[in-house]
Amino acid sequence: MCTQRKDSFLWGKAPSDPGISSQEKMQTETVKIPKSDLLDDIQKLRLEIENVMTEIQTMESDEENKSALRTKRFLCGKKKFNMDPKKGMQYLVDNDLLEWTPEAVAEFLYKEEGLNKTAIGDFLGEREEMHLQILKAFLDLQEFSDLNLVQALRQFLWSFRLPGEAQKIDRMMEAFASRYCNCNPDVFQSTDTCYILSFSIIMLNTSLHNPNVKEKMTLERFITMNRGINSGGDLSNELLTKLYESIKNEPFKIPEDDGNDVTHTFFNPDREGWLLKEGGRVKTWKRRWFILTDNCLYYFQYTTDKEPKGIIPLENLNVRAVNDQQKQFCLELYNPQSKGQKIKACKMETDGRVVEGKHEIYRISAASEEERQDWIQSIRASITKDSFFDLVSVRRKRLMNNADPSCE
Repeated sequence: MCTQRKDSFLWGKAPSDPGISSQEKMQTETVKIPKSDLLDDIQKLRLEIENVMTEIQTMESDEENKSALRTKRFLCGKKKFNMDPKKGMQYLVDNDLLEWTPEAVAEFLYKEEGLNKTAIGDFLGEREEMHLQILKAFLDLQEFSDLNLVQALRQFLWSFRLPGEAQKIDRMMEAFASRYCNCNPDVFQSTDTCYILSFSIIMLNTSLHNPNVKEKMTLERFITMNRGINSGGDLSNELLTKLYESIKNEPFKIPEDDGNDVTHTFFNPDREGWLLKEGGRVKTWKRRWFILTDNCLYYFQYTTDKEPKGIIPLENLNVRAVNDQQKQFCLELYNPQSKGQKIKACKMETDGRVVEGKHEIYRISAASEEERQDWIQSIRASITKDSFFDLVSVRRKRLMNNADPSCE
């Protein structure tokens, strides 16, 4: 009987024993109430748990969506950078995908995969103070200690593509020379020595390995052209011979941007950039990537194209600024000796056929007056002289006039 009363009590039932006291009945009723409340609490707790789990799943889904969106925007930013470095960089910074500090930007340019080497070189060569700081930080990521100059140049020139504008080349090679001297303080007596010799090595590479150069530079000529560049003194023949043999045995490996860009053919052009070109037969304007090198003007639909859409040999041509009712900041290429005749040039049709150009003049539009003048000067320089040597000449004169330069 005791057991029966105990079980009934536990399960919330009134004991059937007629002998139960009133006090025991009251205790039984008070037990029923908490049990009902407890079931309600359990149900509420279950609902709360379900709500929390739903919230957690929603949060996880939101985070995944945010991460996917961030990745998508980052890839978009890289594509924008490859097409237009400044606009692409602005997009990445504006969307909090990249911190606008020299160190963060330099690391992005040096380590991020999938960036166009031409775009990197173009961005690093800008003259604004922030770009100069980024260039310095970019070089600080490269270690040149205990490397000879050719080895250091191989590393440096593999990390981007050297731009064509003379002033950009000057800034970048200046920064390289400074970094090399900091890493190797006892090799040269001045950064100018490093700068001039670096240019000599690049020219040597072109002379020895460009099939268009018929007269190859000899070791004797290489030594002679570098006389007196070490603060008025000569570098050792042993050093110069070692550098010469290194380039002779192995040319610089030029980055090819995933194998689809034109750096192999157009390494170190005189100038390059986006311009608008007026058509020959159909007078529409199209955006083209122009490269000025080897006394020719090449234009491409994209920077990643292997083959140019057109080639304009500059022999016998001249260039001038002109006004155009449709476009601002125009310049044109013309033959002053053969007015009314088509300029000898070629272009590639969409079906791959190469045909003769249909232009009596080539009219091109730049983005600004400054850019137009820069292109005109570069084209004239390409026609008349090699500005590459002008840069070295200026440094030589500065070096000779500097009594006691030192590596910074």
